[in-house]
Amino acid sequence: MKRTNFLSFLHLFSFPITIAIMGSEVEVVADIAFPNQIVKNKPLSLLGHGIIDLEIHFLQIKFTAIGVYLEPAIVEHLKQWKGKAAEDLLKDDDFFEAIVSAPVEKAIRVVVIKEIKGAQYGLQLENAVRDRLAANDKYEEEEEAQLEKVVEFFRSKYLSSHSVISFHFPSAPTIAEIEFSSNEKEGSKMKVENGNVVEMIKKWYLGGTRGASQTTISSLAKNLAIELSK
Repeated sequence: MKRTNFLSFLHLFSFPITIAIMGSEVEVVADIAFPNQIVKNKPLSLLGHGIIDLEIHFLQIKFTAIGVYLEPAIVEHLKQWKGKAAEDLLKDDDFFEAIVSAPVEKAIRVVVIKEIKGAQYGLQLENAVRDRLAANDKYEEEEEAQLEKVVEFFRSKYLSSHSVISFHFPSAPTIAEIEFSSNEKEGSKMKVENGNVVEMIKKWYLGGTRGASQTTISSLAKNLAIELSK
């Protein structure tokens, strides 16, 4: 089956190969190593991982690997789903809405596999966030201006293989920090200070059945089901 719409890859998924390394503190997804824990304001645990890919002429093209890091206290805000099977959580968008809105620290690490221009990535982000804002009647001048700043941040960049885009979401729901780093250039950062835009960036990656990477959503459901069963 041939797929020609580049942006359509946001709705495609195939399961990544995760390699468990004995005694290791990393998860390897599509040859990309993600540490099982990172420290931002607090220690955050890797609770979801996956890929974004595109199928062309039966060939799987992997674009990015994704790691989702959450403050372990997230489980305190998900108690109503305690005992639910991962298969049930996977289909429950209210569950992922609760993850997005929970007042705990979160981080998403996106590692580039297939190089892409920053302008292309910025366009994907802009379209995904704007569509979600418009659907919720939240796309006003302030949101448009903030989103344009995010697009501008990526416009001049080249996302070479193994470069990293990091989204950091403090427990305060109206702020996010985006950081880009690669072996070729010194890292750069920007702040997103519009709560509606911040929310929809989270939903781009954590939005349940509408999330960009269904392998990541599936991994989150599986791992959180385990945590909620303890």
